[in-house]
Amino acid sequence: MMPVCLRICVFVLAGRMMYWQHFRMFGNALSGFTGAFMPTTDRTMIEMNRLTLCLLTLLCITSAHADPTSDFIQSAKIKYGAEGEKAAQFLTNNMPEKDRQQLNSAFLEENLDLALRARKSFAWAAQVPENLFLNDVLPYAVVDERRDRWRPDYFVMASNIVDGAASATEAVQQLNRDFFKVVNVHYNTKRERPNQSPIESAEQSMASCTGLSIILVDACRAIGIPARIAGTPLWTNMRGNHTWVEFWDGDWHFIGADEYDAAGVDRGWFAGDASKALADNPRHAIYATSWKKTEGHFPMVWAPEDTSVAGINVTSRYAAPAPAKDLLGIRLYSTNDRRAAVEGMLLSEDGDILARFTTRDENHDMNDMPELDVEPGKRYRIRFRNYLTEPFTAEAGLSTMDIHPQDLSQASATLTKDAIPEQIKRIYAELLQPSLAERKKELGNKQIVIGDNILKWKERTFGKAPKTGRSLWISMHGGGGTTADVNDQQWSNQVNLYELDEGICIAPRAPTDAWNMWHQAHIDVLFSRLIEDCIAVYGINPDKVYLMGYSAGGDGVWQLAPRMADRFAAAAMMAGHPNEASLLGLRNLPFAMFVGGEDSAYDRNKIVAERAAKMDELQKDDPDGYVHMSRIYKGLPHWMDRKDQEGIPWMAEYTRNIWPKKIVWFQDDVTHNRFYWLRLPDGSARQGDQIVAAIDGQRIDLTGKVPSGTCIRLSDELLNLDEPVTVYVNGKLVCERFVERSEDVIRRTLQEQMDPAAVASAEIKLAL
Repeated sequence: MMPVCLRICVFVLAGRMMYWQHFRMFGNALSGFTGAFMPTTDRTMIEMNRLTLCLLTLLCITSAHADPTSDFIQSAKIKYGAEGEKAAQFLTNNMPEKDRQQLNSAFLEENLDLALRARKSFAWAAQVPENLFLNDVLPYAVVDERRDRWRPDYFVMASNIVDGAASATEAVQQLNRDFFKVVNVHYNTKRERPNQSPIESAEQSMASCTGLSIILVDACRAIGIPARIAGTPLWTNMRGNHTWVEFWDGDWHFIGADEYDAAGVDRGWFAGDASKALADNPRHAIYATSWKKTEGHFPMVWAPEDTSVAGINVTSRYAAPAPAKDLLGIRLYSTNDRRAAVEGMLLSEDGDILARFTTRDENHDMNDMPELDVEPGKRYRIRFRNYLTEPFTAEAGLSTMDIHPQDLSQASATLTKDAIPEQIKRIYAELLQPSLAERKKELGNKQIVIGDNILKWKERTFGKAPKTGRSLWISMHGGGGTTADVNDQQWSNQVNLYELDEGICIAPRAPTDAWNMWHQAHIDVLFSRLIEDCIAVYGINPDKVYLMGYSAGGDGVWQLAPRMADRFAAAAMMAGHPNEASLLGLRNLPFAMFVGGEDSAYDRNKIVAERAAKMDELQKDDPDGYVHMSRIYKGLPHWMDRKDQEGIPWMAEYTRNIWPKKIVWFQDDVTHNRFYWLRLPDGSARQGDQIVAAIDGQRIDLTGKVPSGTCIRLSDELLNLDEPVTVYVNGKLVCERFVERSEDVIRRTLQEQMDPAAVASAEIKLAL
C-alpha cells in the first residue's frame, strides 16, 4: 500500500503540476544534502524524506500563489515589462476584496491586453495621461455591477462605430448615437435591477439610467477613452436620483447615456437640475466614480450602505454660483396651539410638488423647523395631507410661516369626487341647449351639412330601449369609385343588411363617390356630429356605439376604427381592404374581420388572414388589449351570404372603455389632436407619430412623440385625484403634483366633444 504521505503528495501534485519541475529539483537537492548527514542508508527512508521535502516545498509555493493577482502581475510584467506590471498592480491594489476572491488571472490578463491594445490603436488613446488610463480606461467595472467579459465584444463593436472619428468627443457622440441600437438596450422602468451589467441589460433589452451609463462607459473604455459614471443621490427639487456619463478629451465632459444630442456634449435635460446641486450636502451633491481608492465613495442609491465604490465630489463642475438663499421656515400648530409633527409639501401655485418636509413638535427648539428654498415674488401653497393653505407670495431672506388650523382649507373642497356626475350633467345640459334645436332638425331631416360635405342616411330601429339608453350602429355601404347610381343602390341595400336585437341602425350615404369615400378627413367630423346628435336627441348610450361596413364600407372600417377608437364600443370589417391603415390604435377597441375565402380581388382574403395573424401577435404581446375575432369563410366570394351577421351579437357584448389604463395612439394620414384621455396642442400632430400612454397606480408614463403642451385629461375613473400624480415622458420625470378637479376642465372637454361619458374633471398640461 502507498504510504499516506505519498498519497497526499500525489493528490496535491495533481493540482500543481505546473510547478513540478521546480519542486522536484529543489526536493532532490535538499534530499541529497540531508542524506549526506543521515546515519542510515535505508533507500525507503531517503525517498520518504525526499517526498516530505517536496510536499513542504509545494505547500510554500501553493501558499505564495493562492491569490490569482500574483500570477496576473507576474504575467503582466513578463508580457509588457514595467508598464504592464504597474498597470496590473494599480488594478489589483484598488480592486474590491470580493473581486480578489472571485476573479481569475485569465479574466484580468484579457482585460489588460485589450486595454493596452486600445491605447495603441486609437490616436486619442495614445494621448491619455497614464493616471487617467489606469483609473478610467483599464478597470473592468464601473460600480458594483456583475463582472462580465464585455471588453472583447465591445472593442469590436465600438471600433466599427467610431471608424473615421477625428477626436474622442466625436467618437463618444457616435457611440451614444449608435451603440445602444447595436446592443438593443434602451431605458425601461421594467428592468430587473438598476445596476445591471452590460450583458444583463442586453438579455432584457432594457436598463435604468445607471445601466445605460455603465454600457456607455464600458464602450468608451473599450476604445481607450477615459470614462466614468457621474450622478447625484437626490436632486435638490426632490425628484429622485440620476446617473450619466463623464468622458475625458483634454478635460472632463458630460453626456446622457442613450440621449444623443446632435448639438454636442455638456448638454442634457438634467443640466438645469445639476446646476442646483449642493457640494456640501451629501444628498444633493454630484459624484463621479474612481477606481483608485479615495477618501469618499460613490453613493449607490440601490445599495445605500455600500461604500466600496470610490468616488469624488465633482459638484463644482456643474453647480451654478450659489445665490443668497431665500428660505421659508414652517411651523404647524394643532387645535390646542401646540406645535405638531406632520408631513407636508411645498407646492407651486399650479400644484407641482417642489419639496417635502416634516414639521417639528414641542420636543424641539422653537427655531428648529424645516426650511424650504423659495424664490421671492413667486406664489406657493403648503399642503398637509388633504389640507391646503391659501396661495402666498414668498419674501426675500429668511422668513417664518406659522400655520394654524384656521389657515387651512380642505383640498378640492369646491369640487369633490362625489360632486362630479352632477356637475357633468349640469354643464352638458347648459352647453347643449343652444344647439339642441339644430341637432333635432338634423336628425329629423336625416342630413348633416358641414362645410361642403353632406351626410345623409337611412335608419331602422330595433327592439325596446334599455334603461341605460339605446345602442347606435353605423353601417357603411360599399361601392366607392363608381357612379352615384351604383353607390345609391349600395346605400339602399346597406340599411337592410343586418338585423339587431336592439338599437338604431344608421346607414349613411357617403358624401362623395371616390374610392376612399369612407376614410377621407371629413368623415371623422361628420360621424362625430352624428354620434353627438344621437346622444343628445335619441338618448343613445355613448358607450354603446358600433361601427361596421361592407366592401368599400369595410375599407372605411379599417381606417376609421383605429383613429376614432375612442368613439366606439366595437367595430366589424366586412369584405374590405385596409390599404395602409395601422392596427395599433385598436388596442382598446374589440375588432372583428370577415371575408370570403375566395374573395381574391385586391388580395382581400390573403390580407385579412395576414392582419388577423398580426392581431394575434399584438394581443400576445399585450394580453389586456387587441381583442379581436376573424372569419375567413371557405368557398365564399365577395358576397358572404350574410354569414357575417354573426359579428353583430359579438360586438353587442362590448361596452366602450373610455378610460383605459393604456393607450396606443398612432397618427394615420388623417391626424387627430384628441384620443381617449390625451390631447395634443392644435397643429402638432404629424402623420406617423406614435404615443404610448400607460397608468400604473398614480404614475403616468408617456413614450414616443410627445410635444410640449400635451394635455393629460384625468378622471377618478383612471386614478385617485385626491393623491399626487407623477408623470414621466420618455422615462424622465416631468412633474409630480396634486391635480385639482375643475369645472373649467369639464366645460372645456365637453366643448371639444359633446360626449357626456368621456368628460375629464382634471388635467395636466405638460411643459417639456
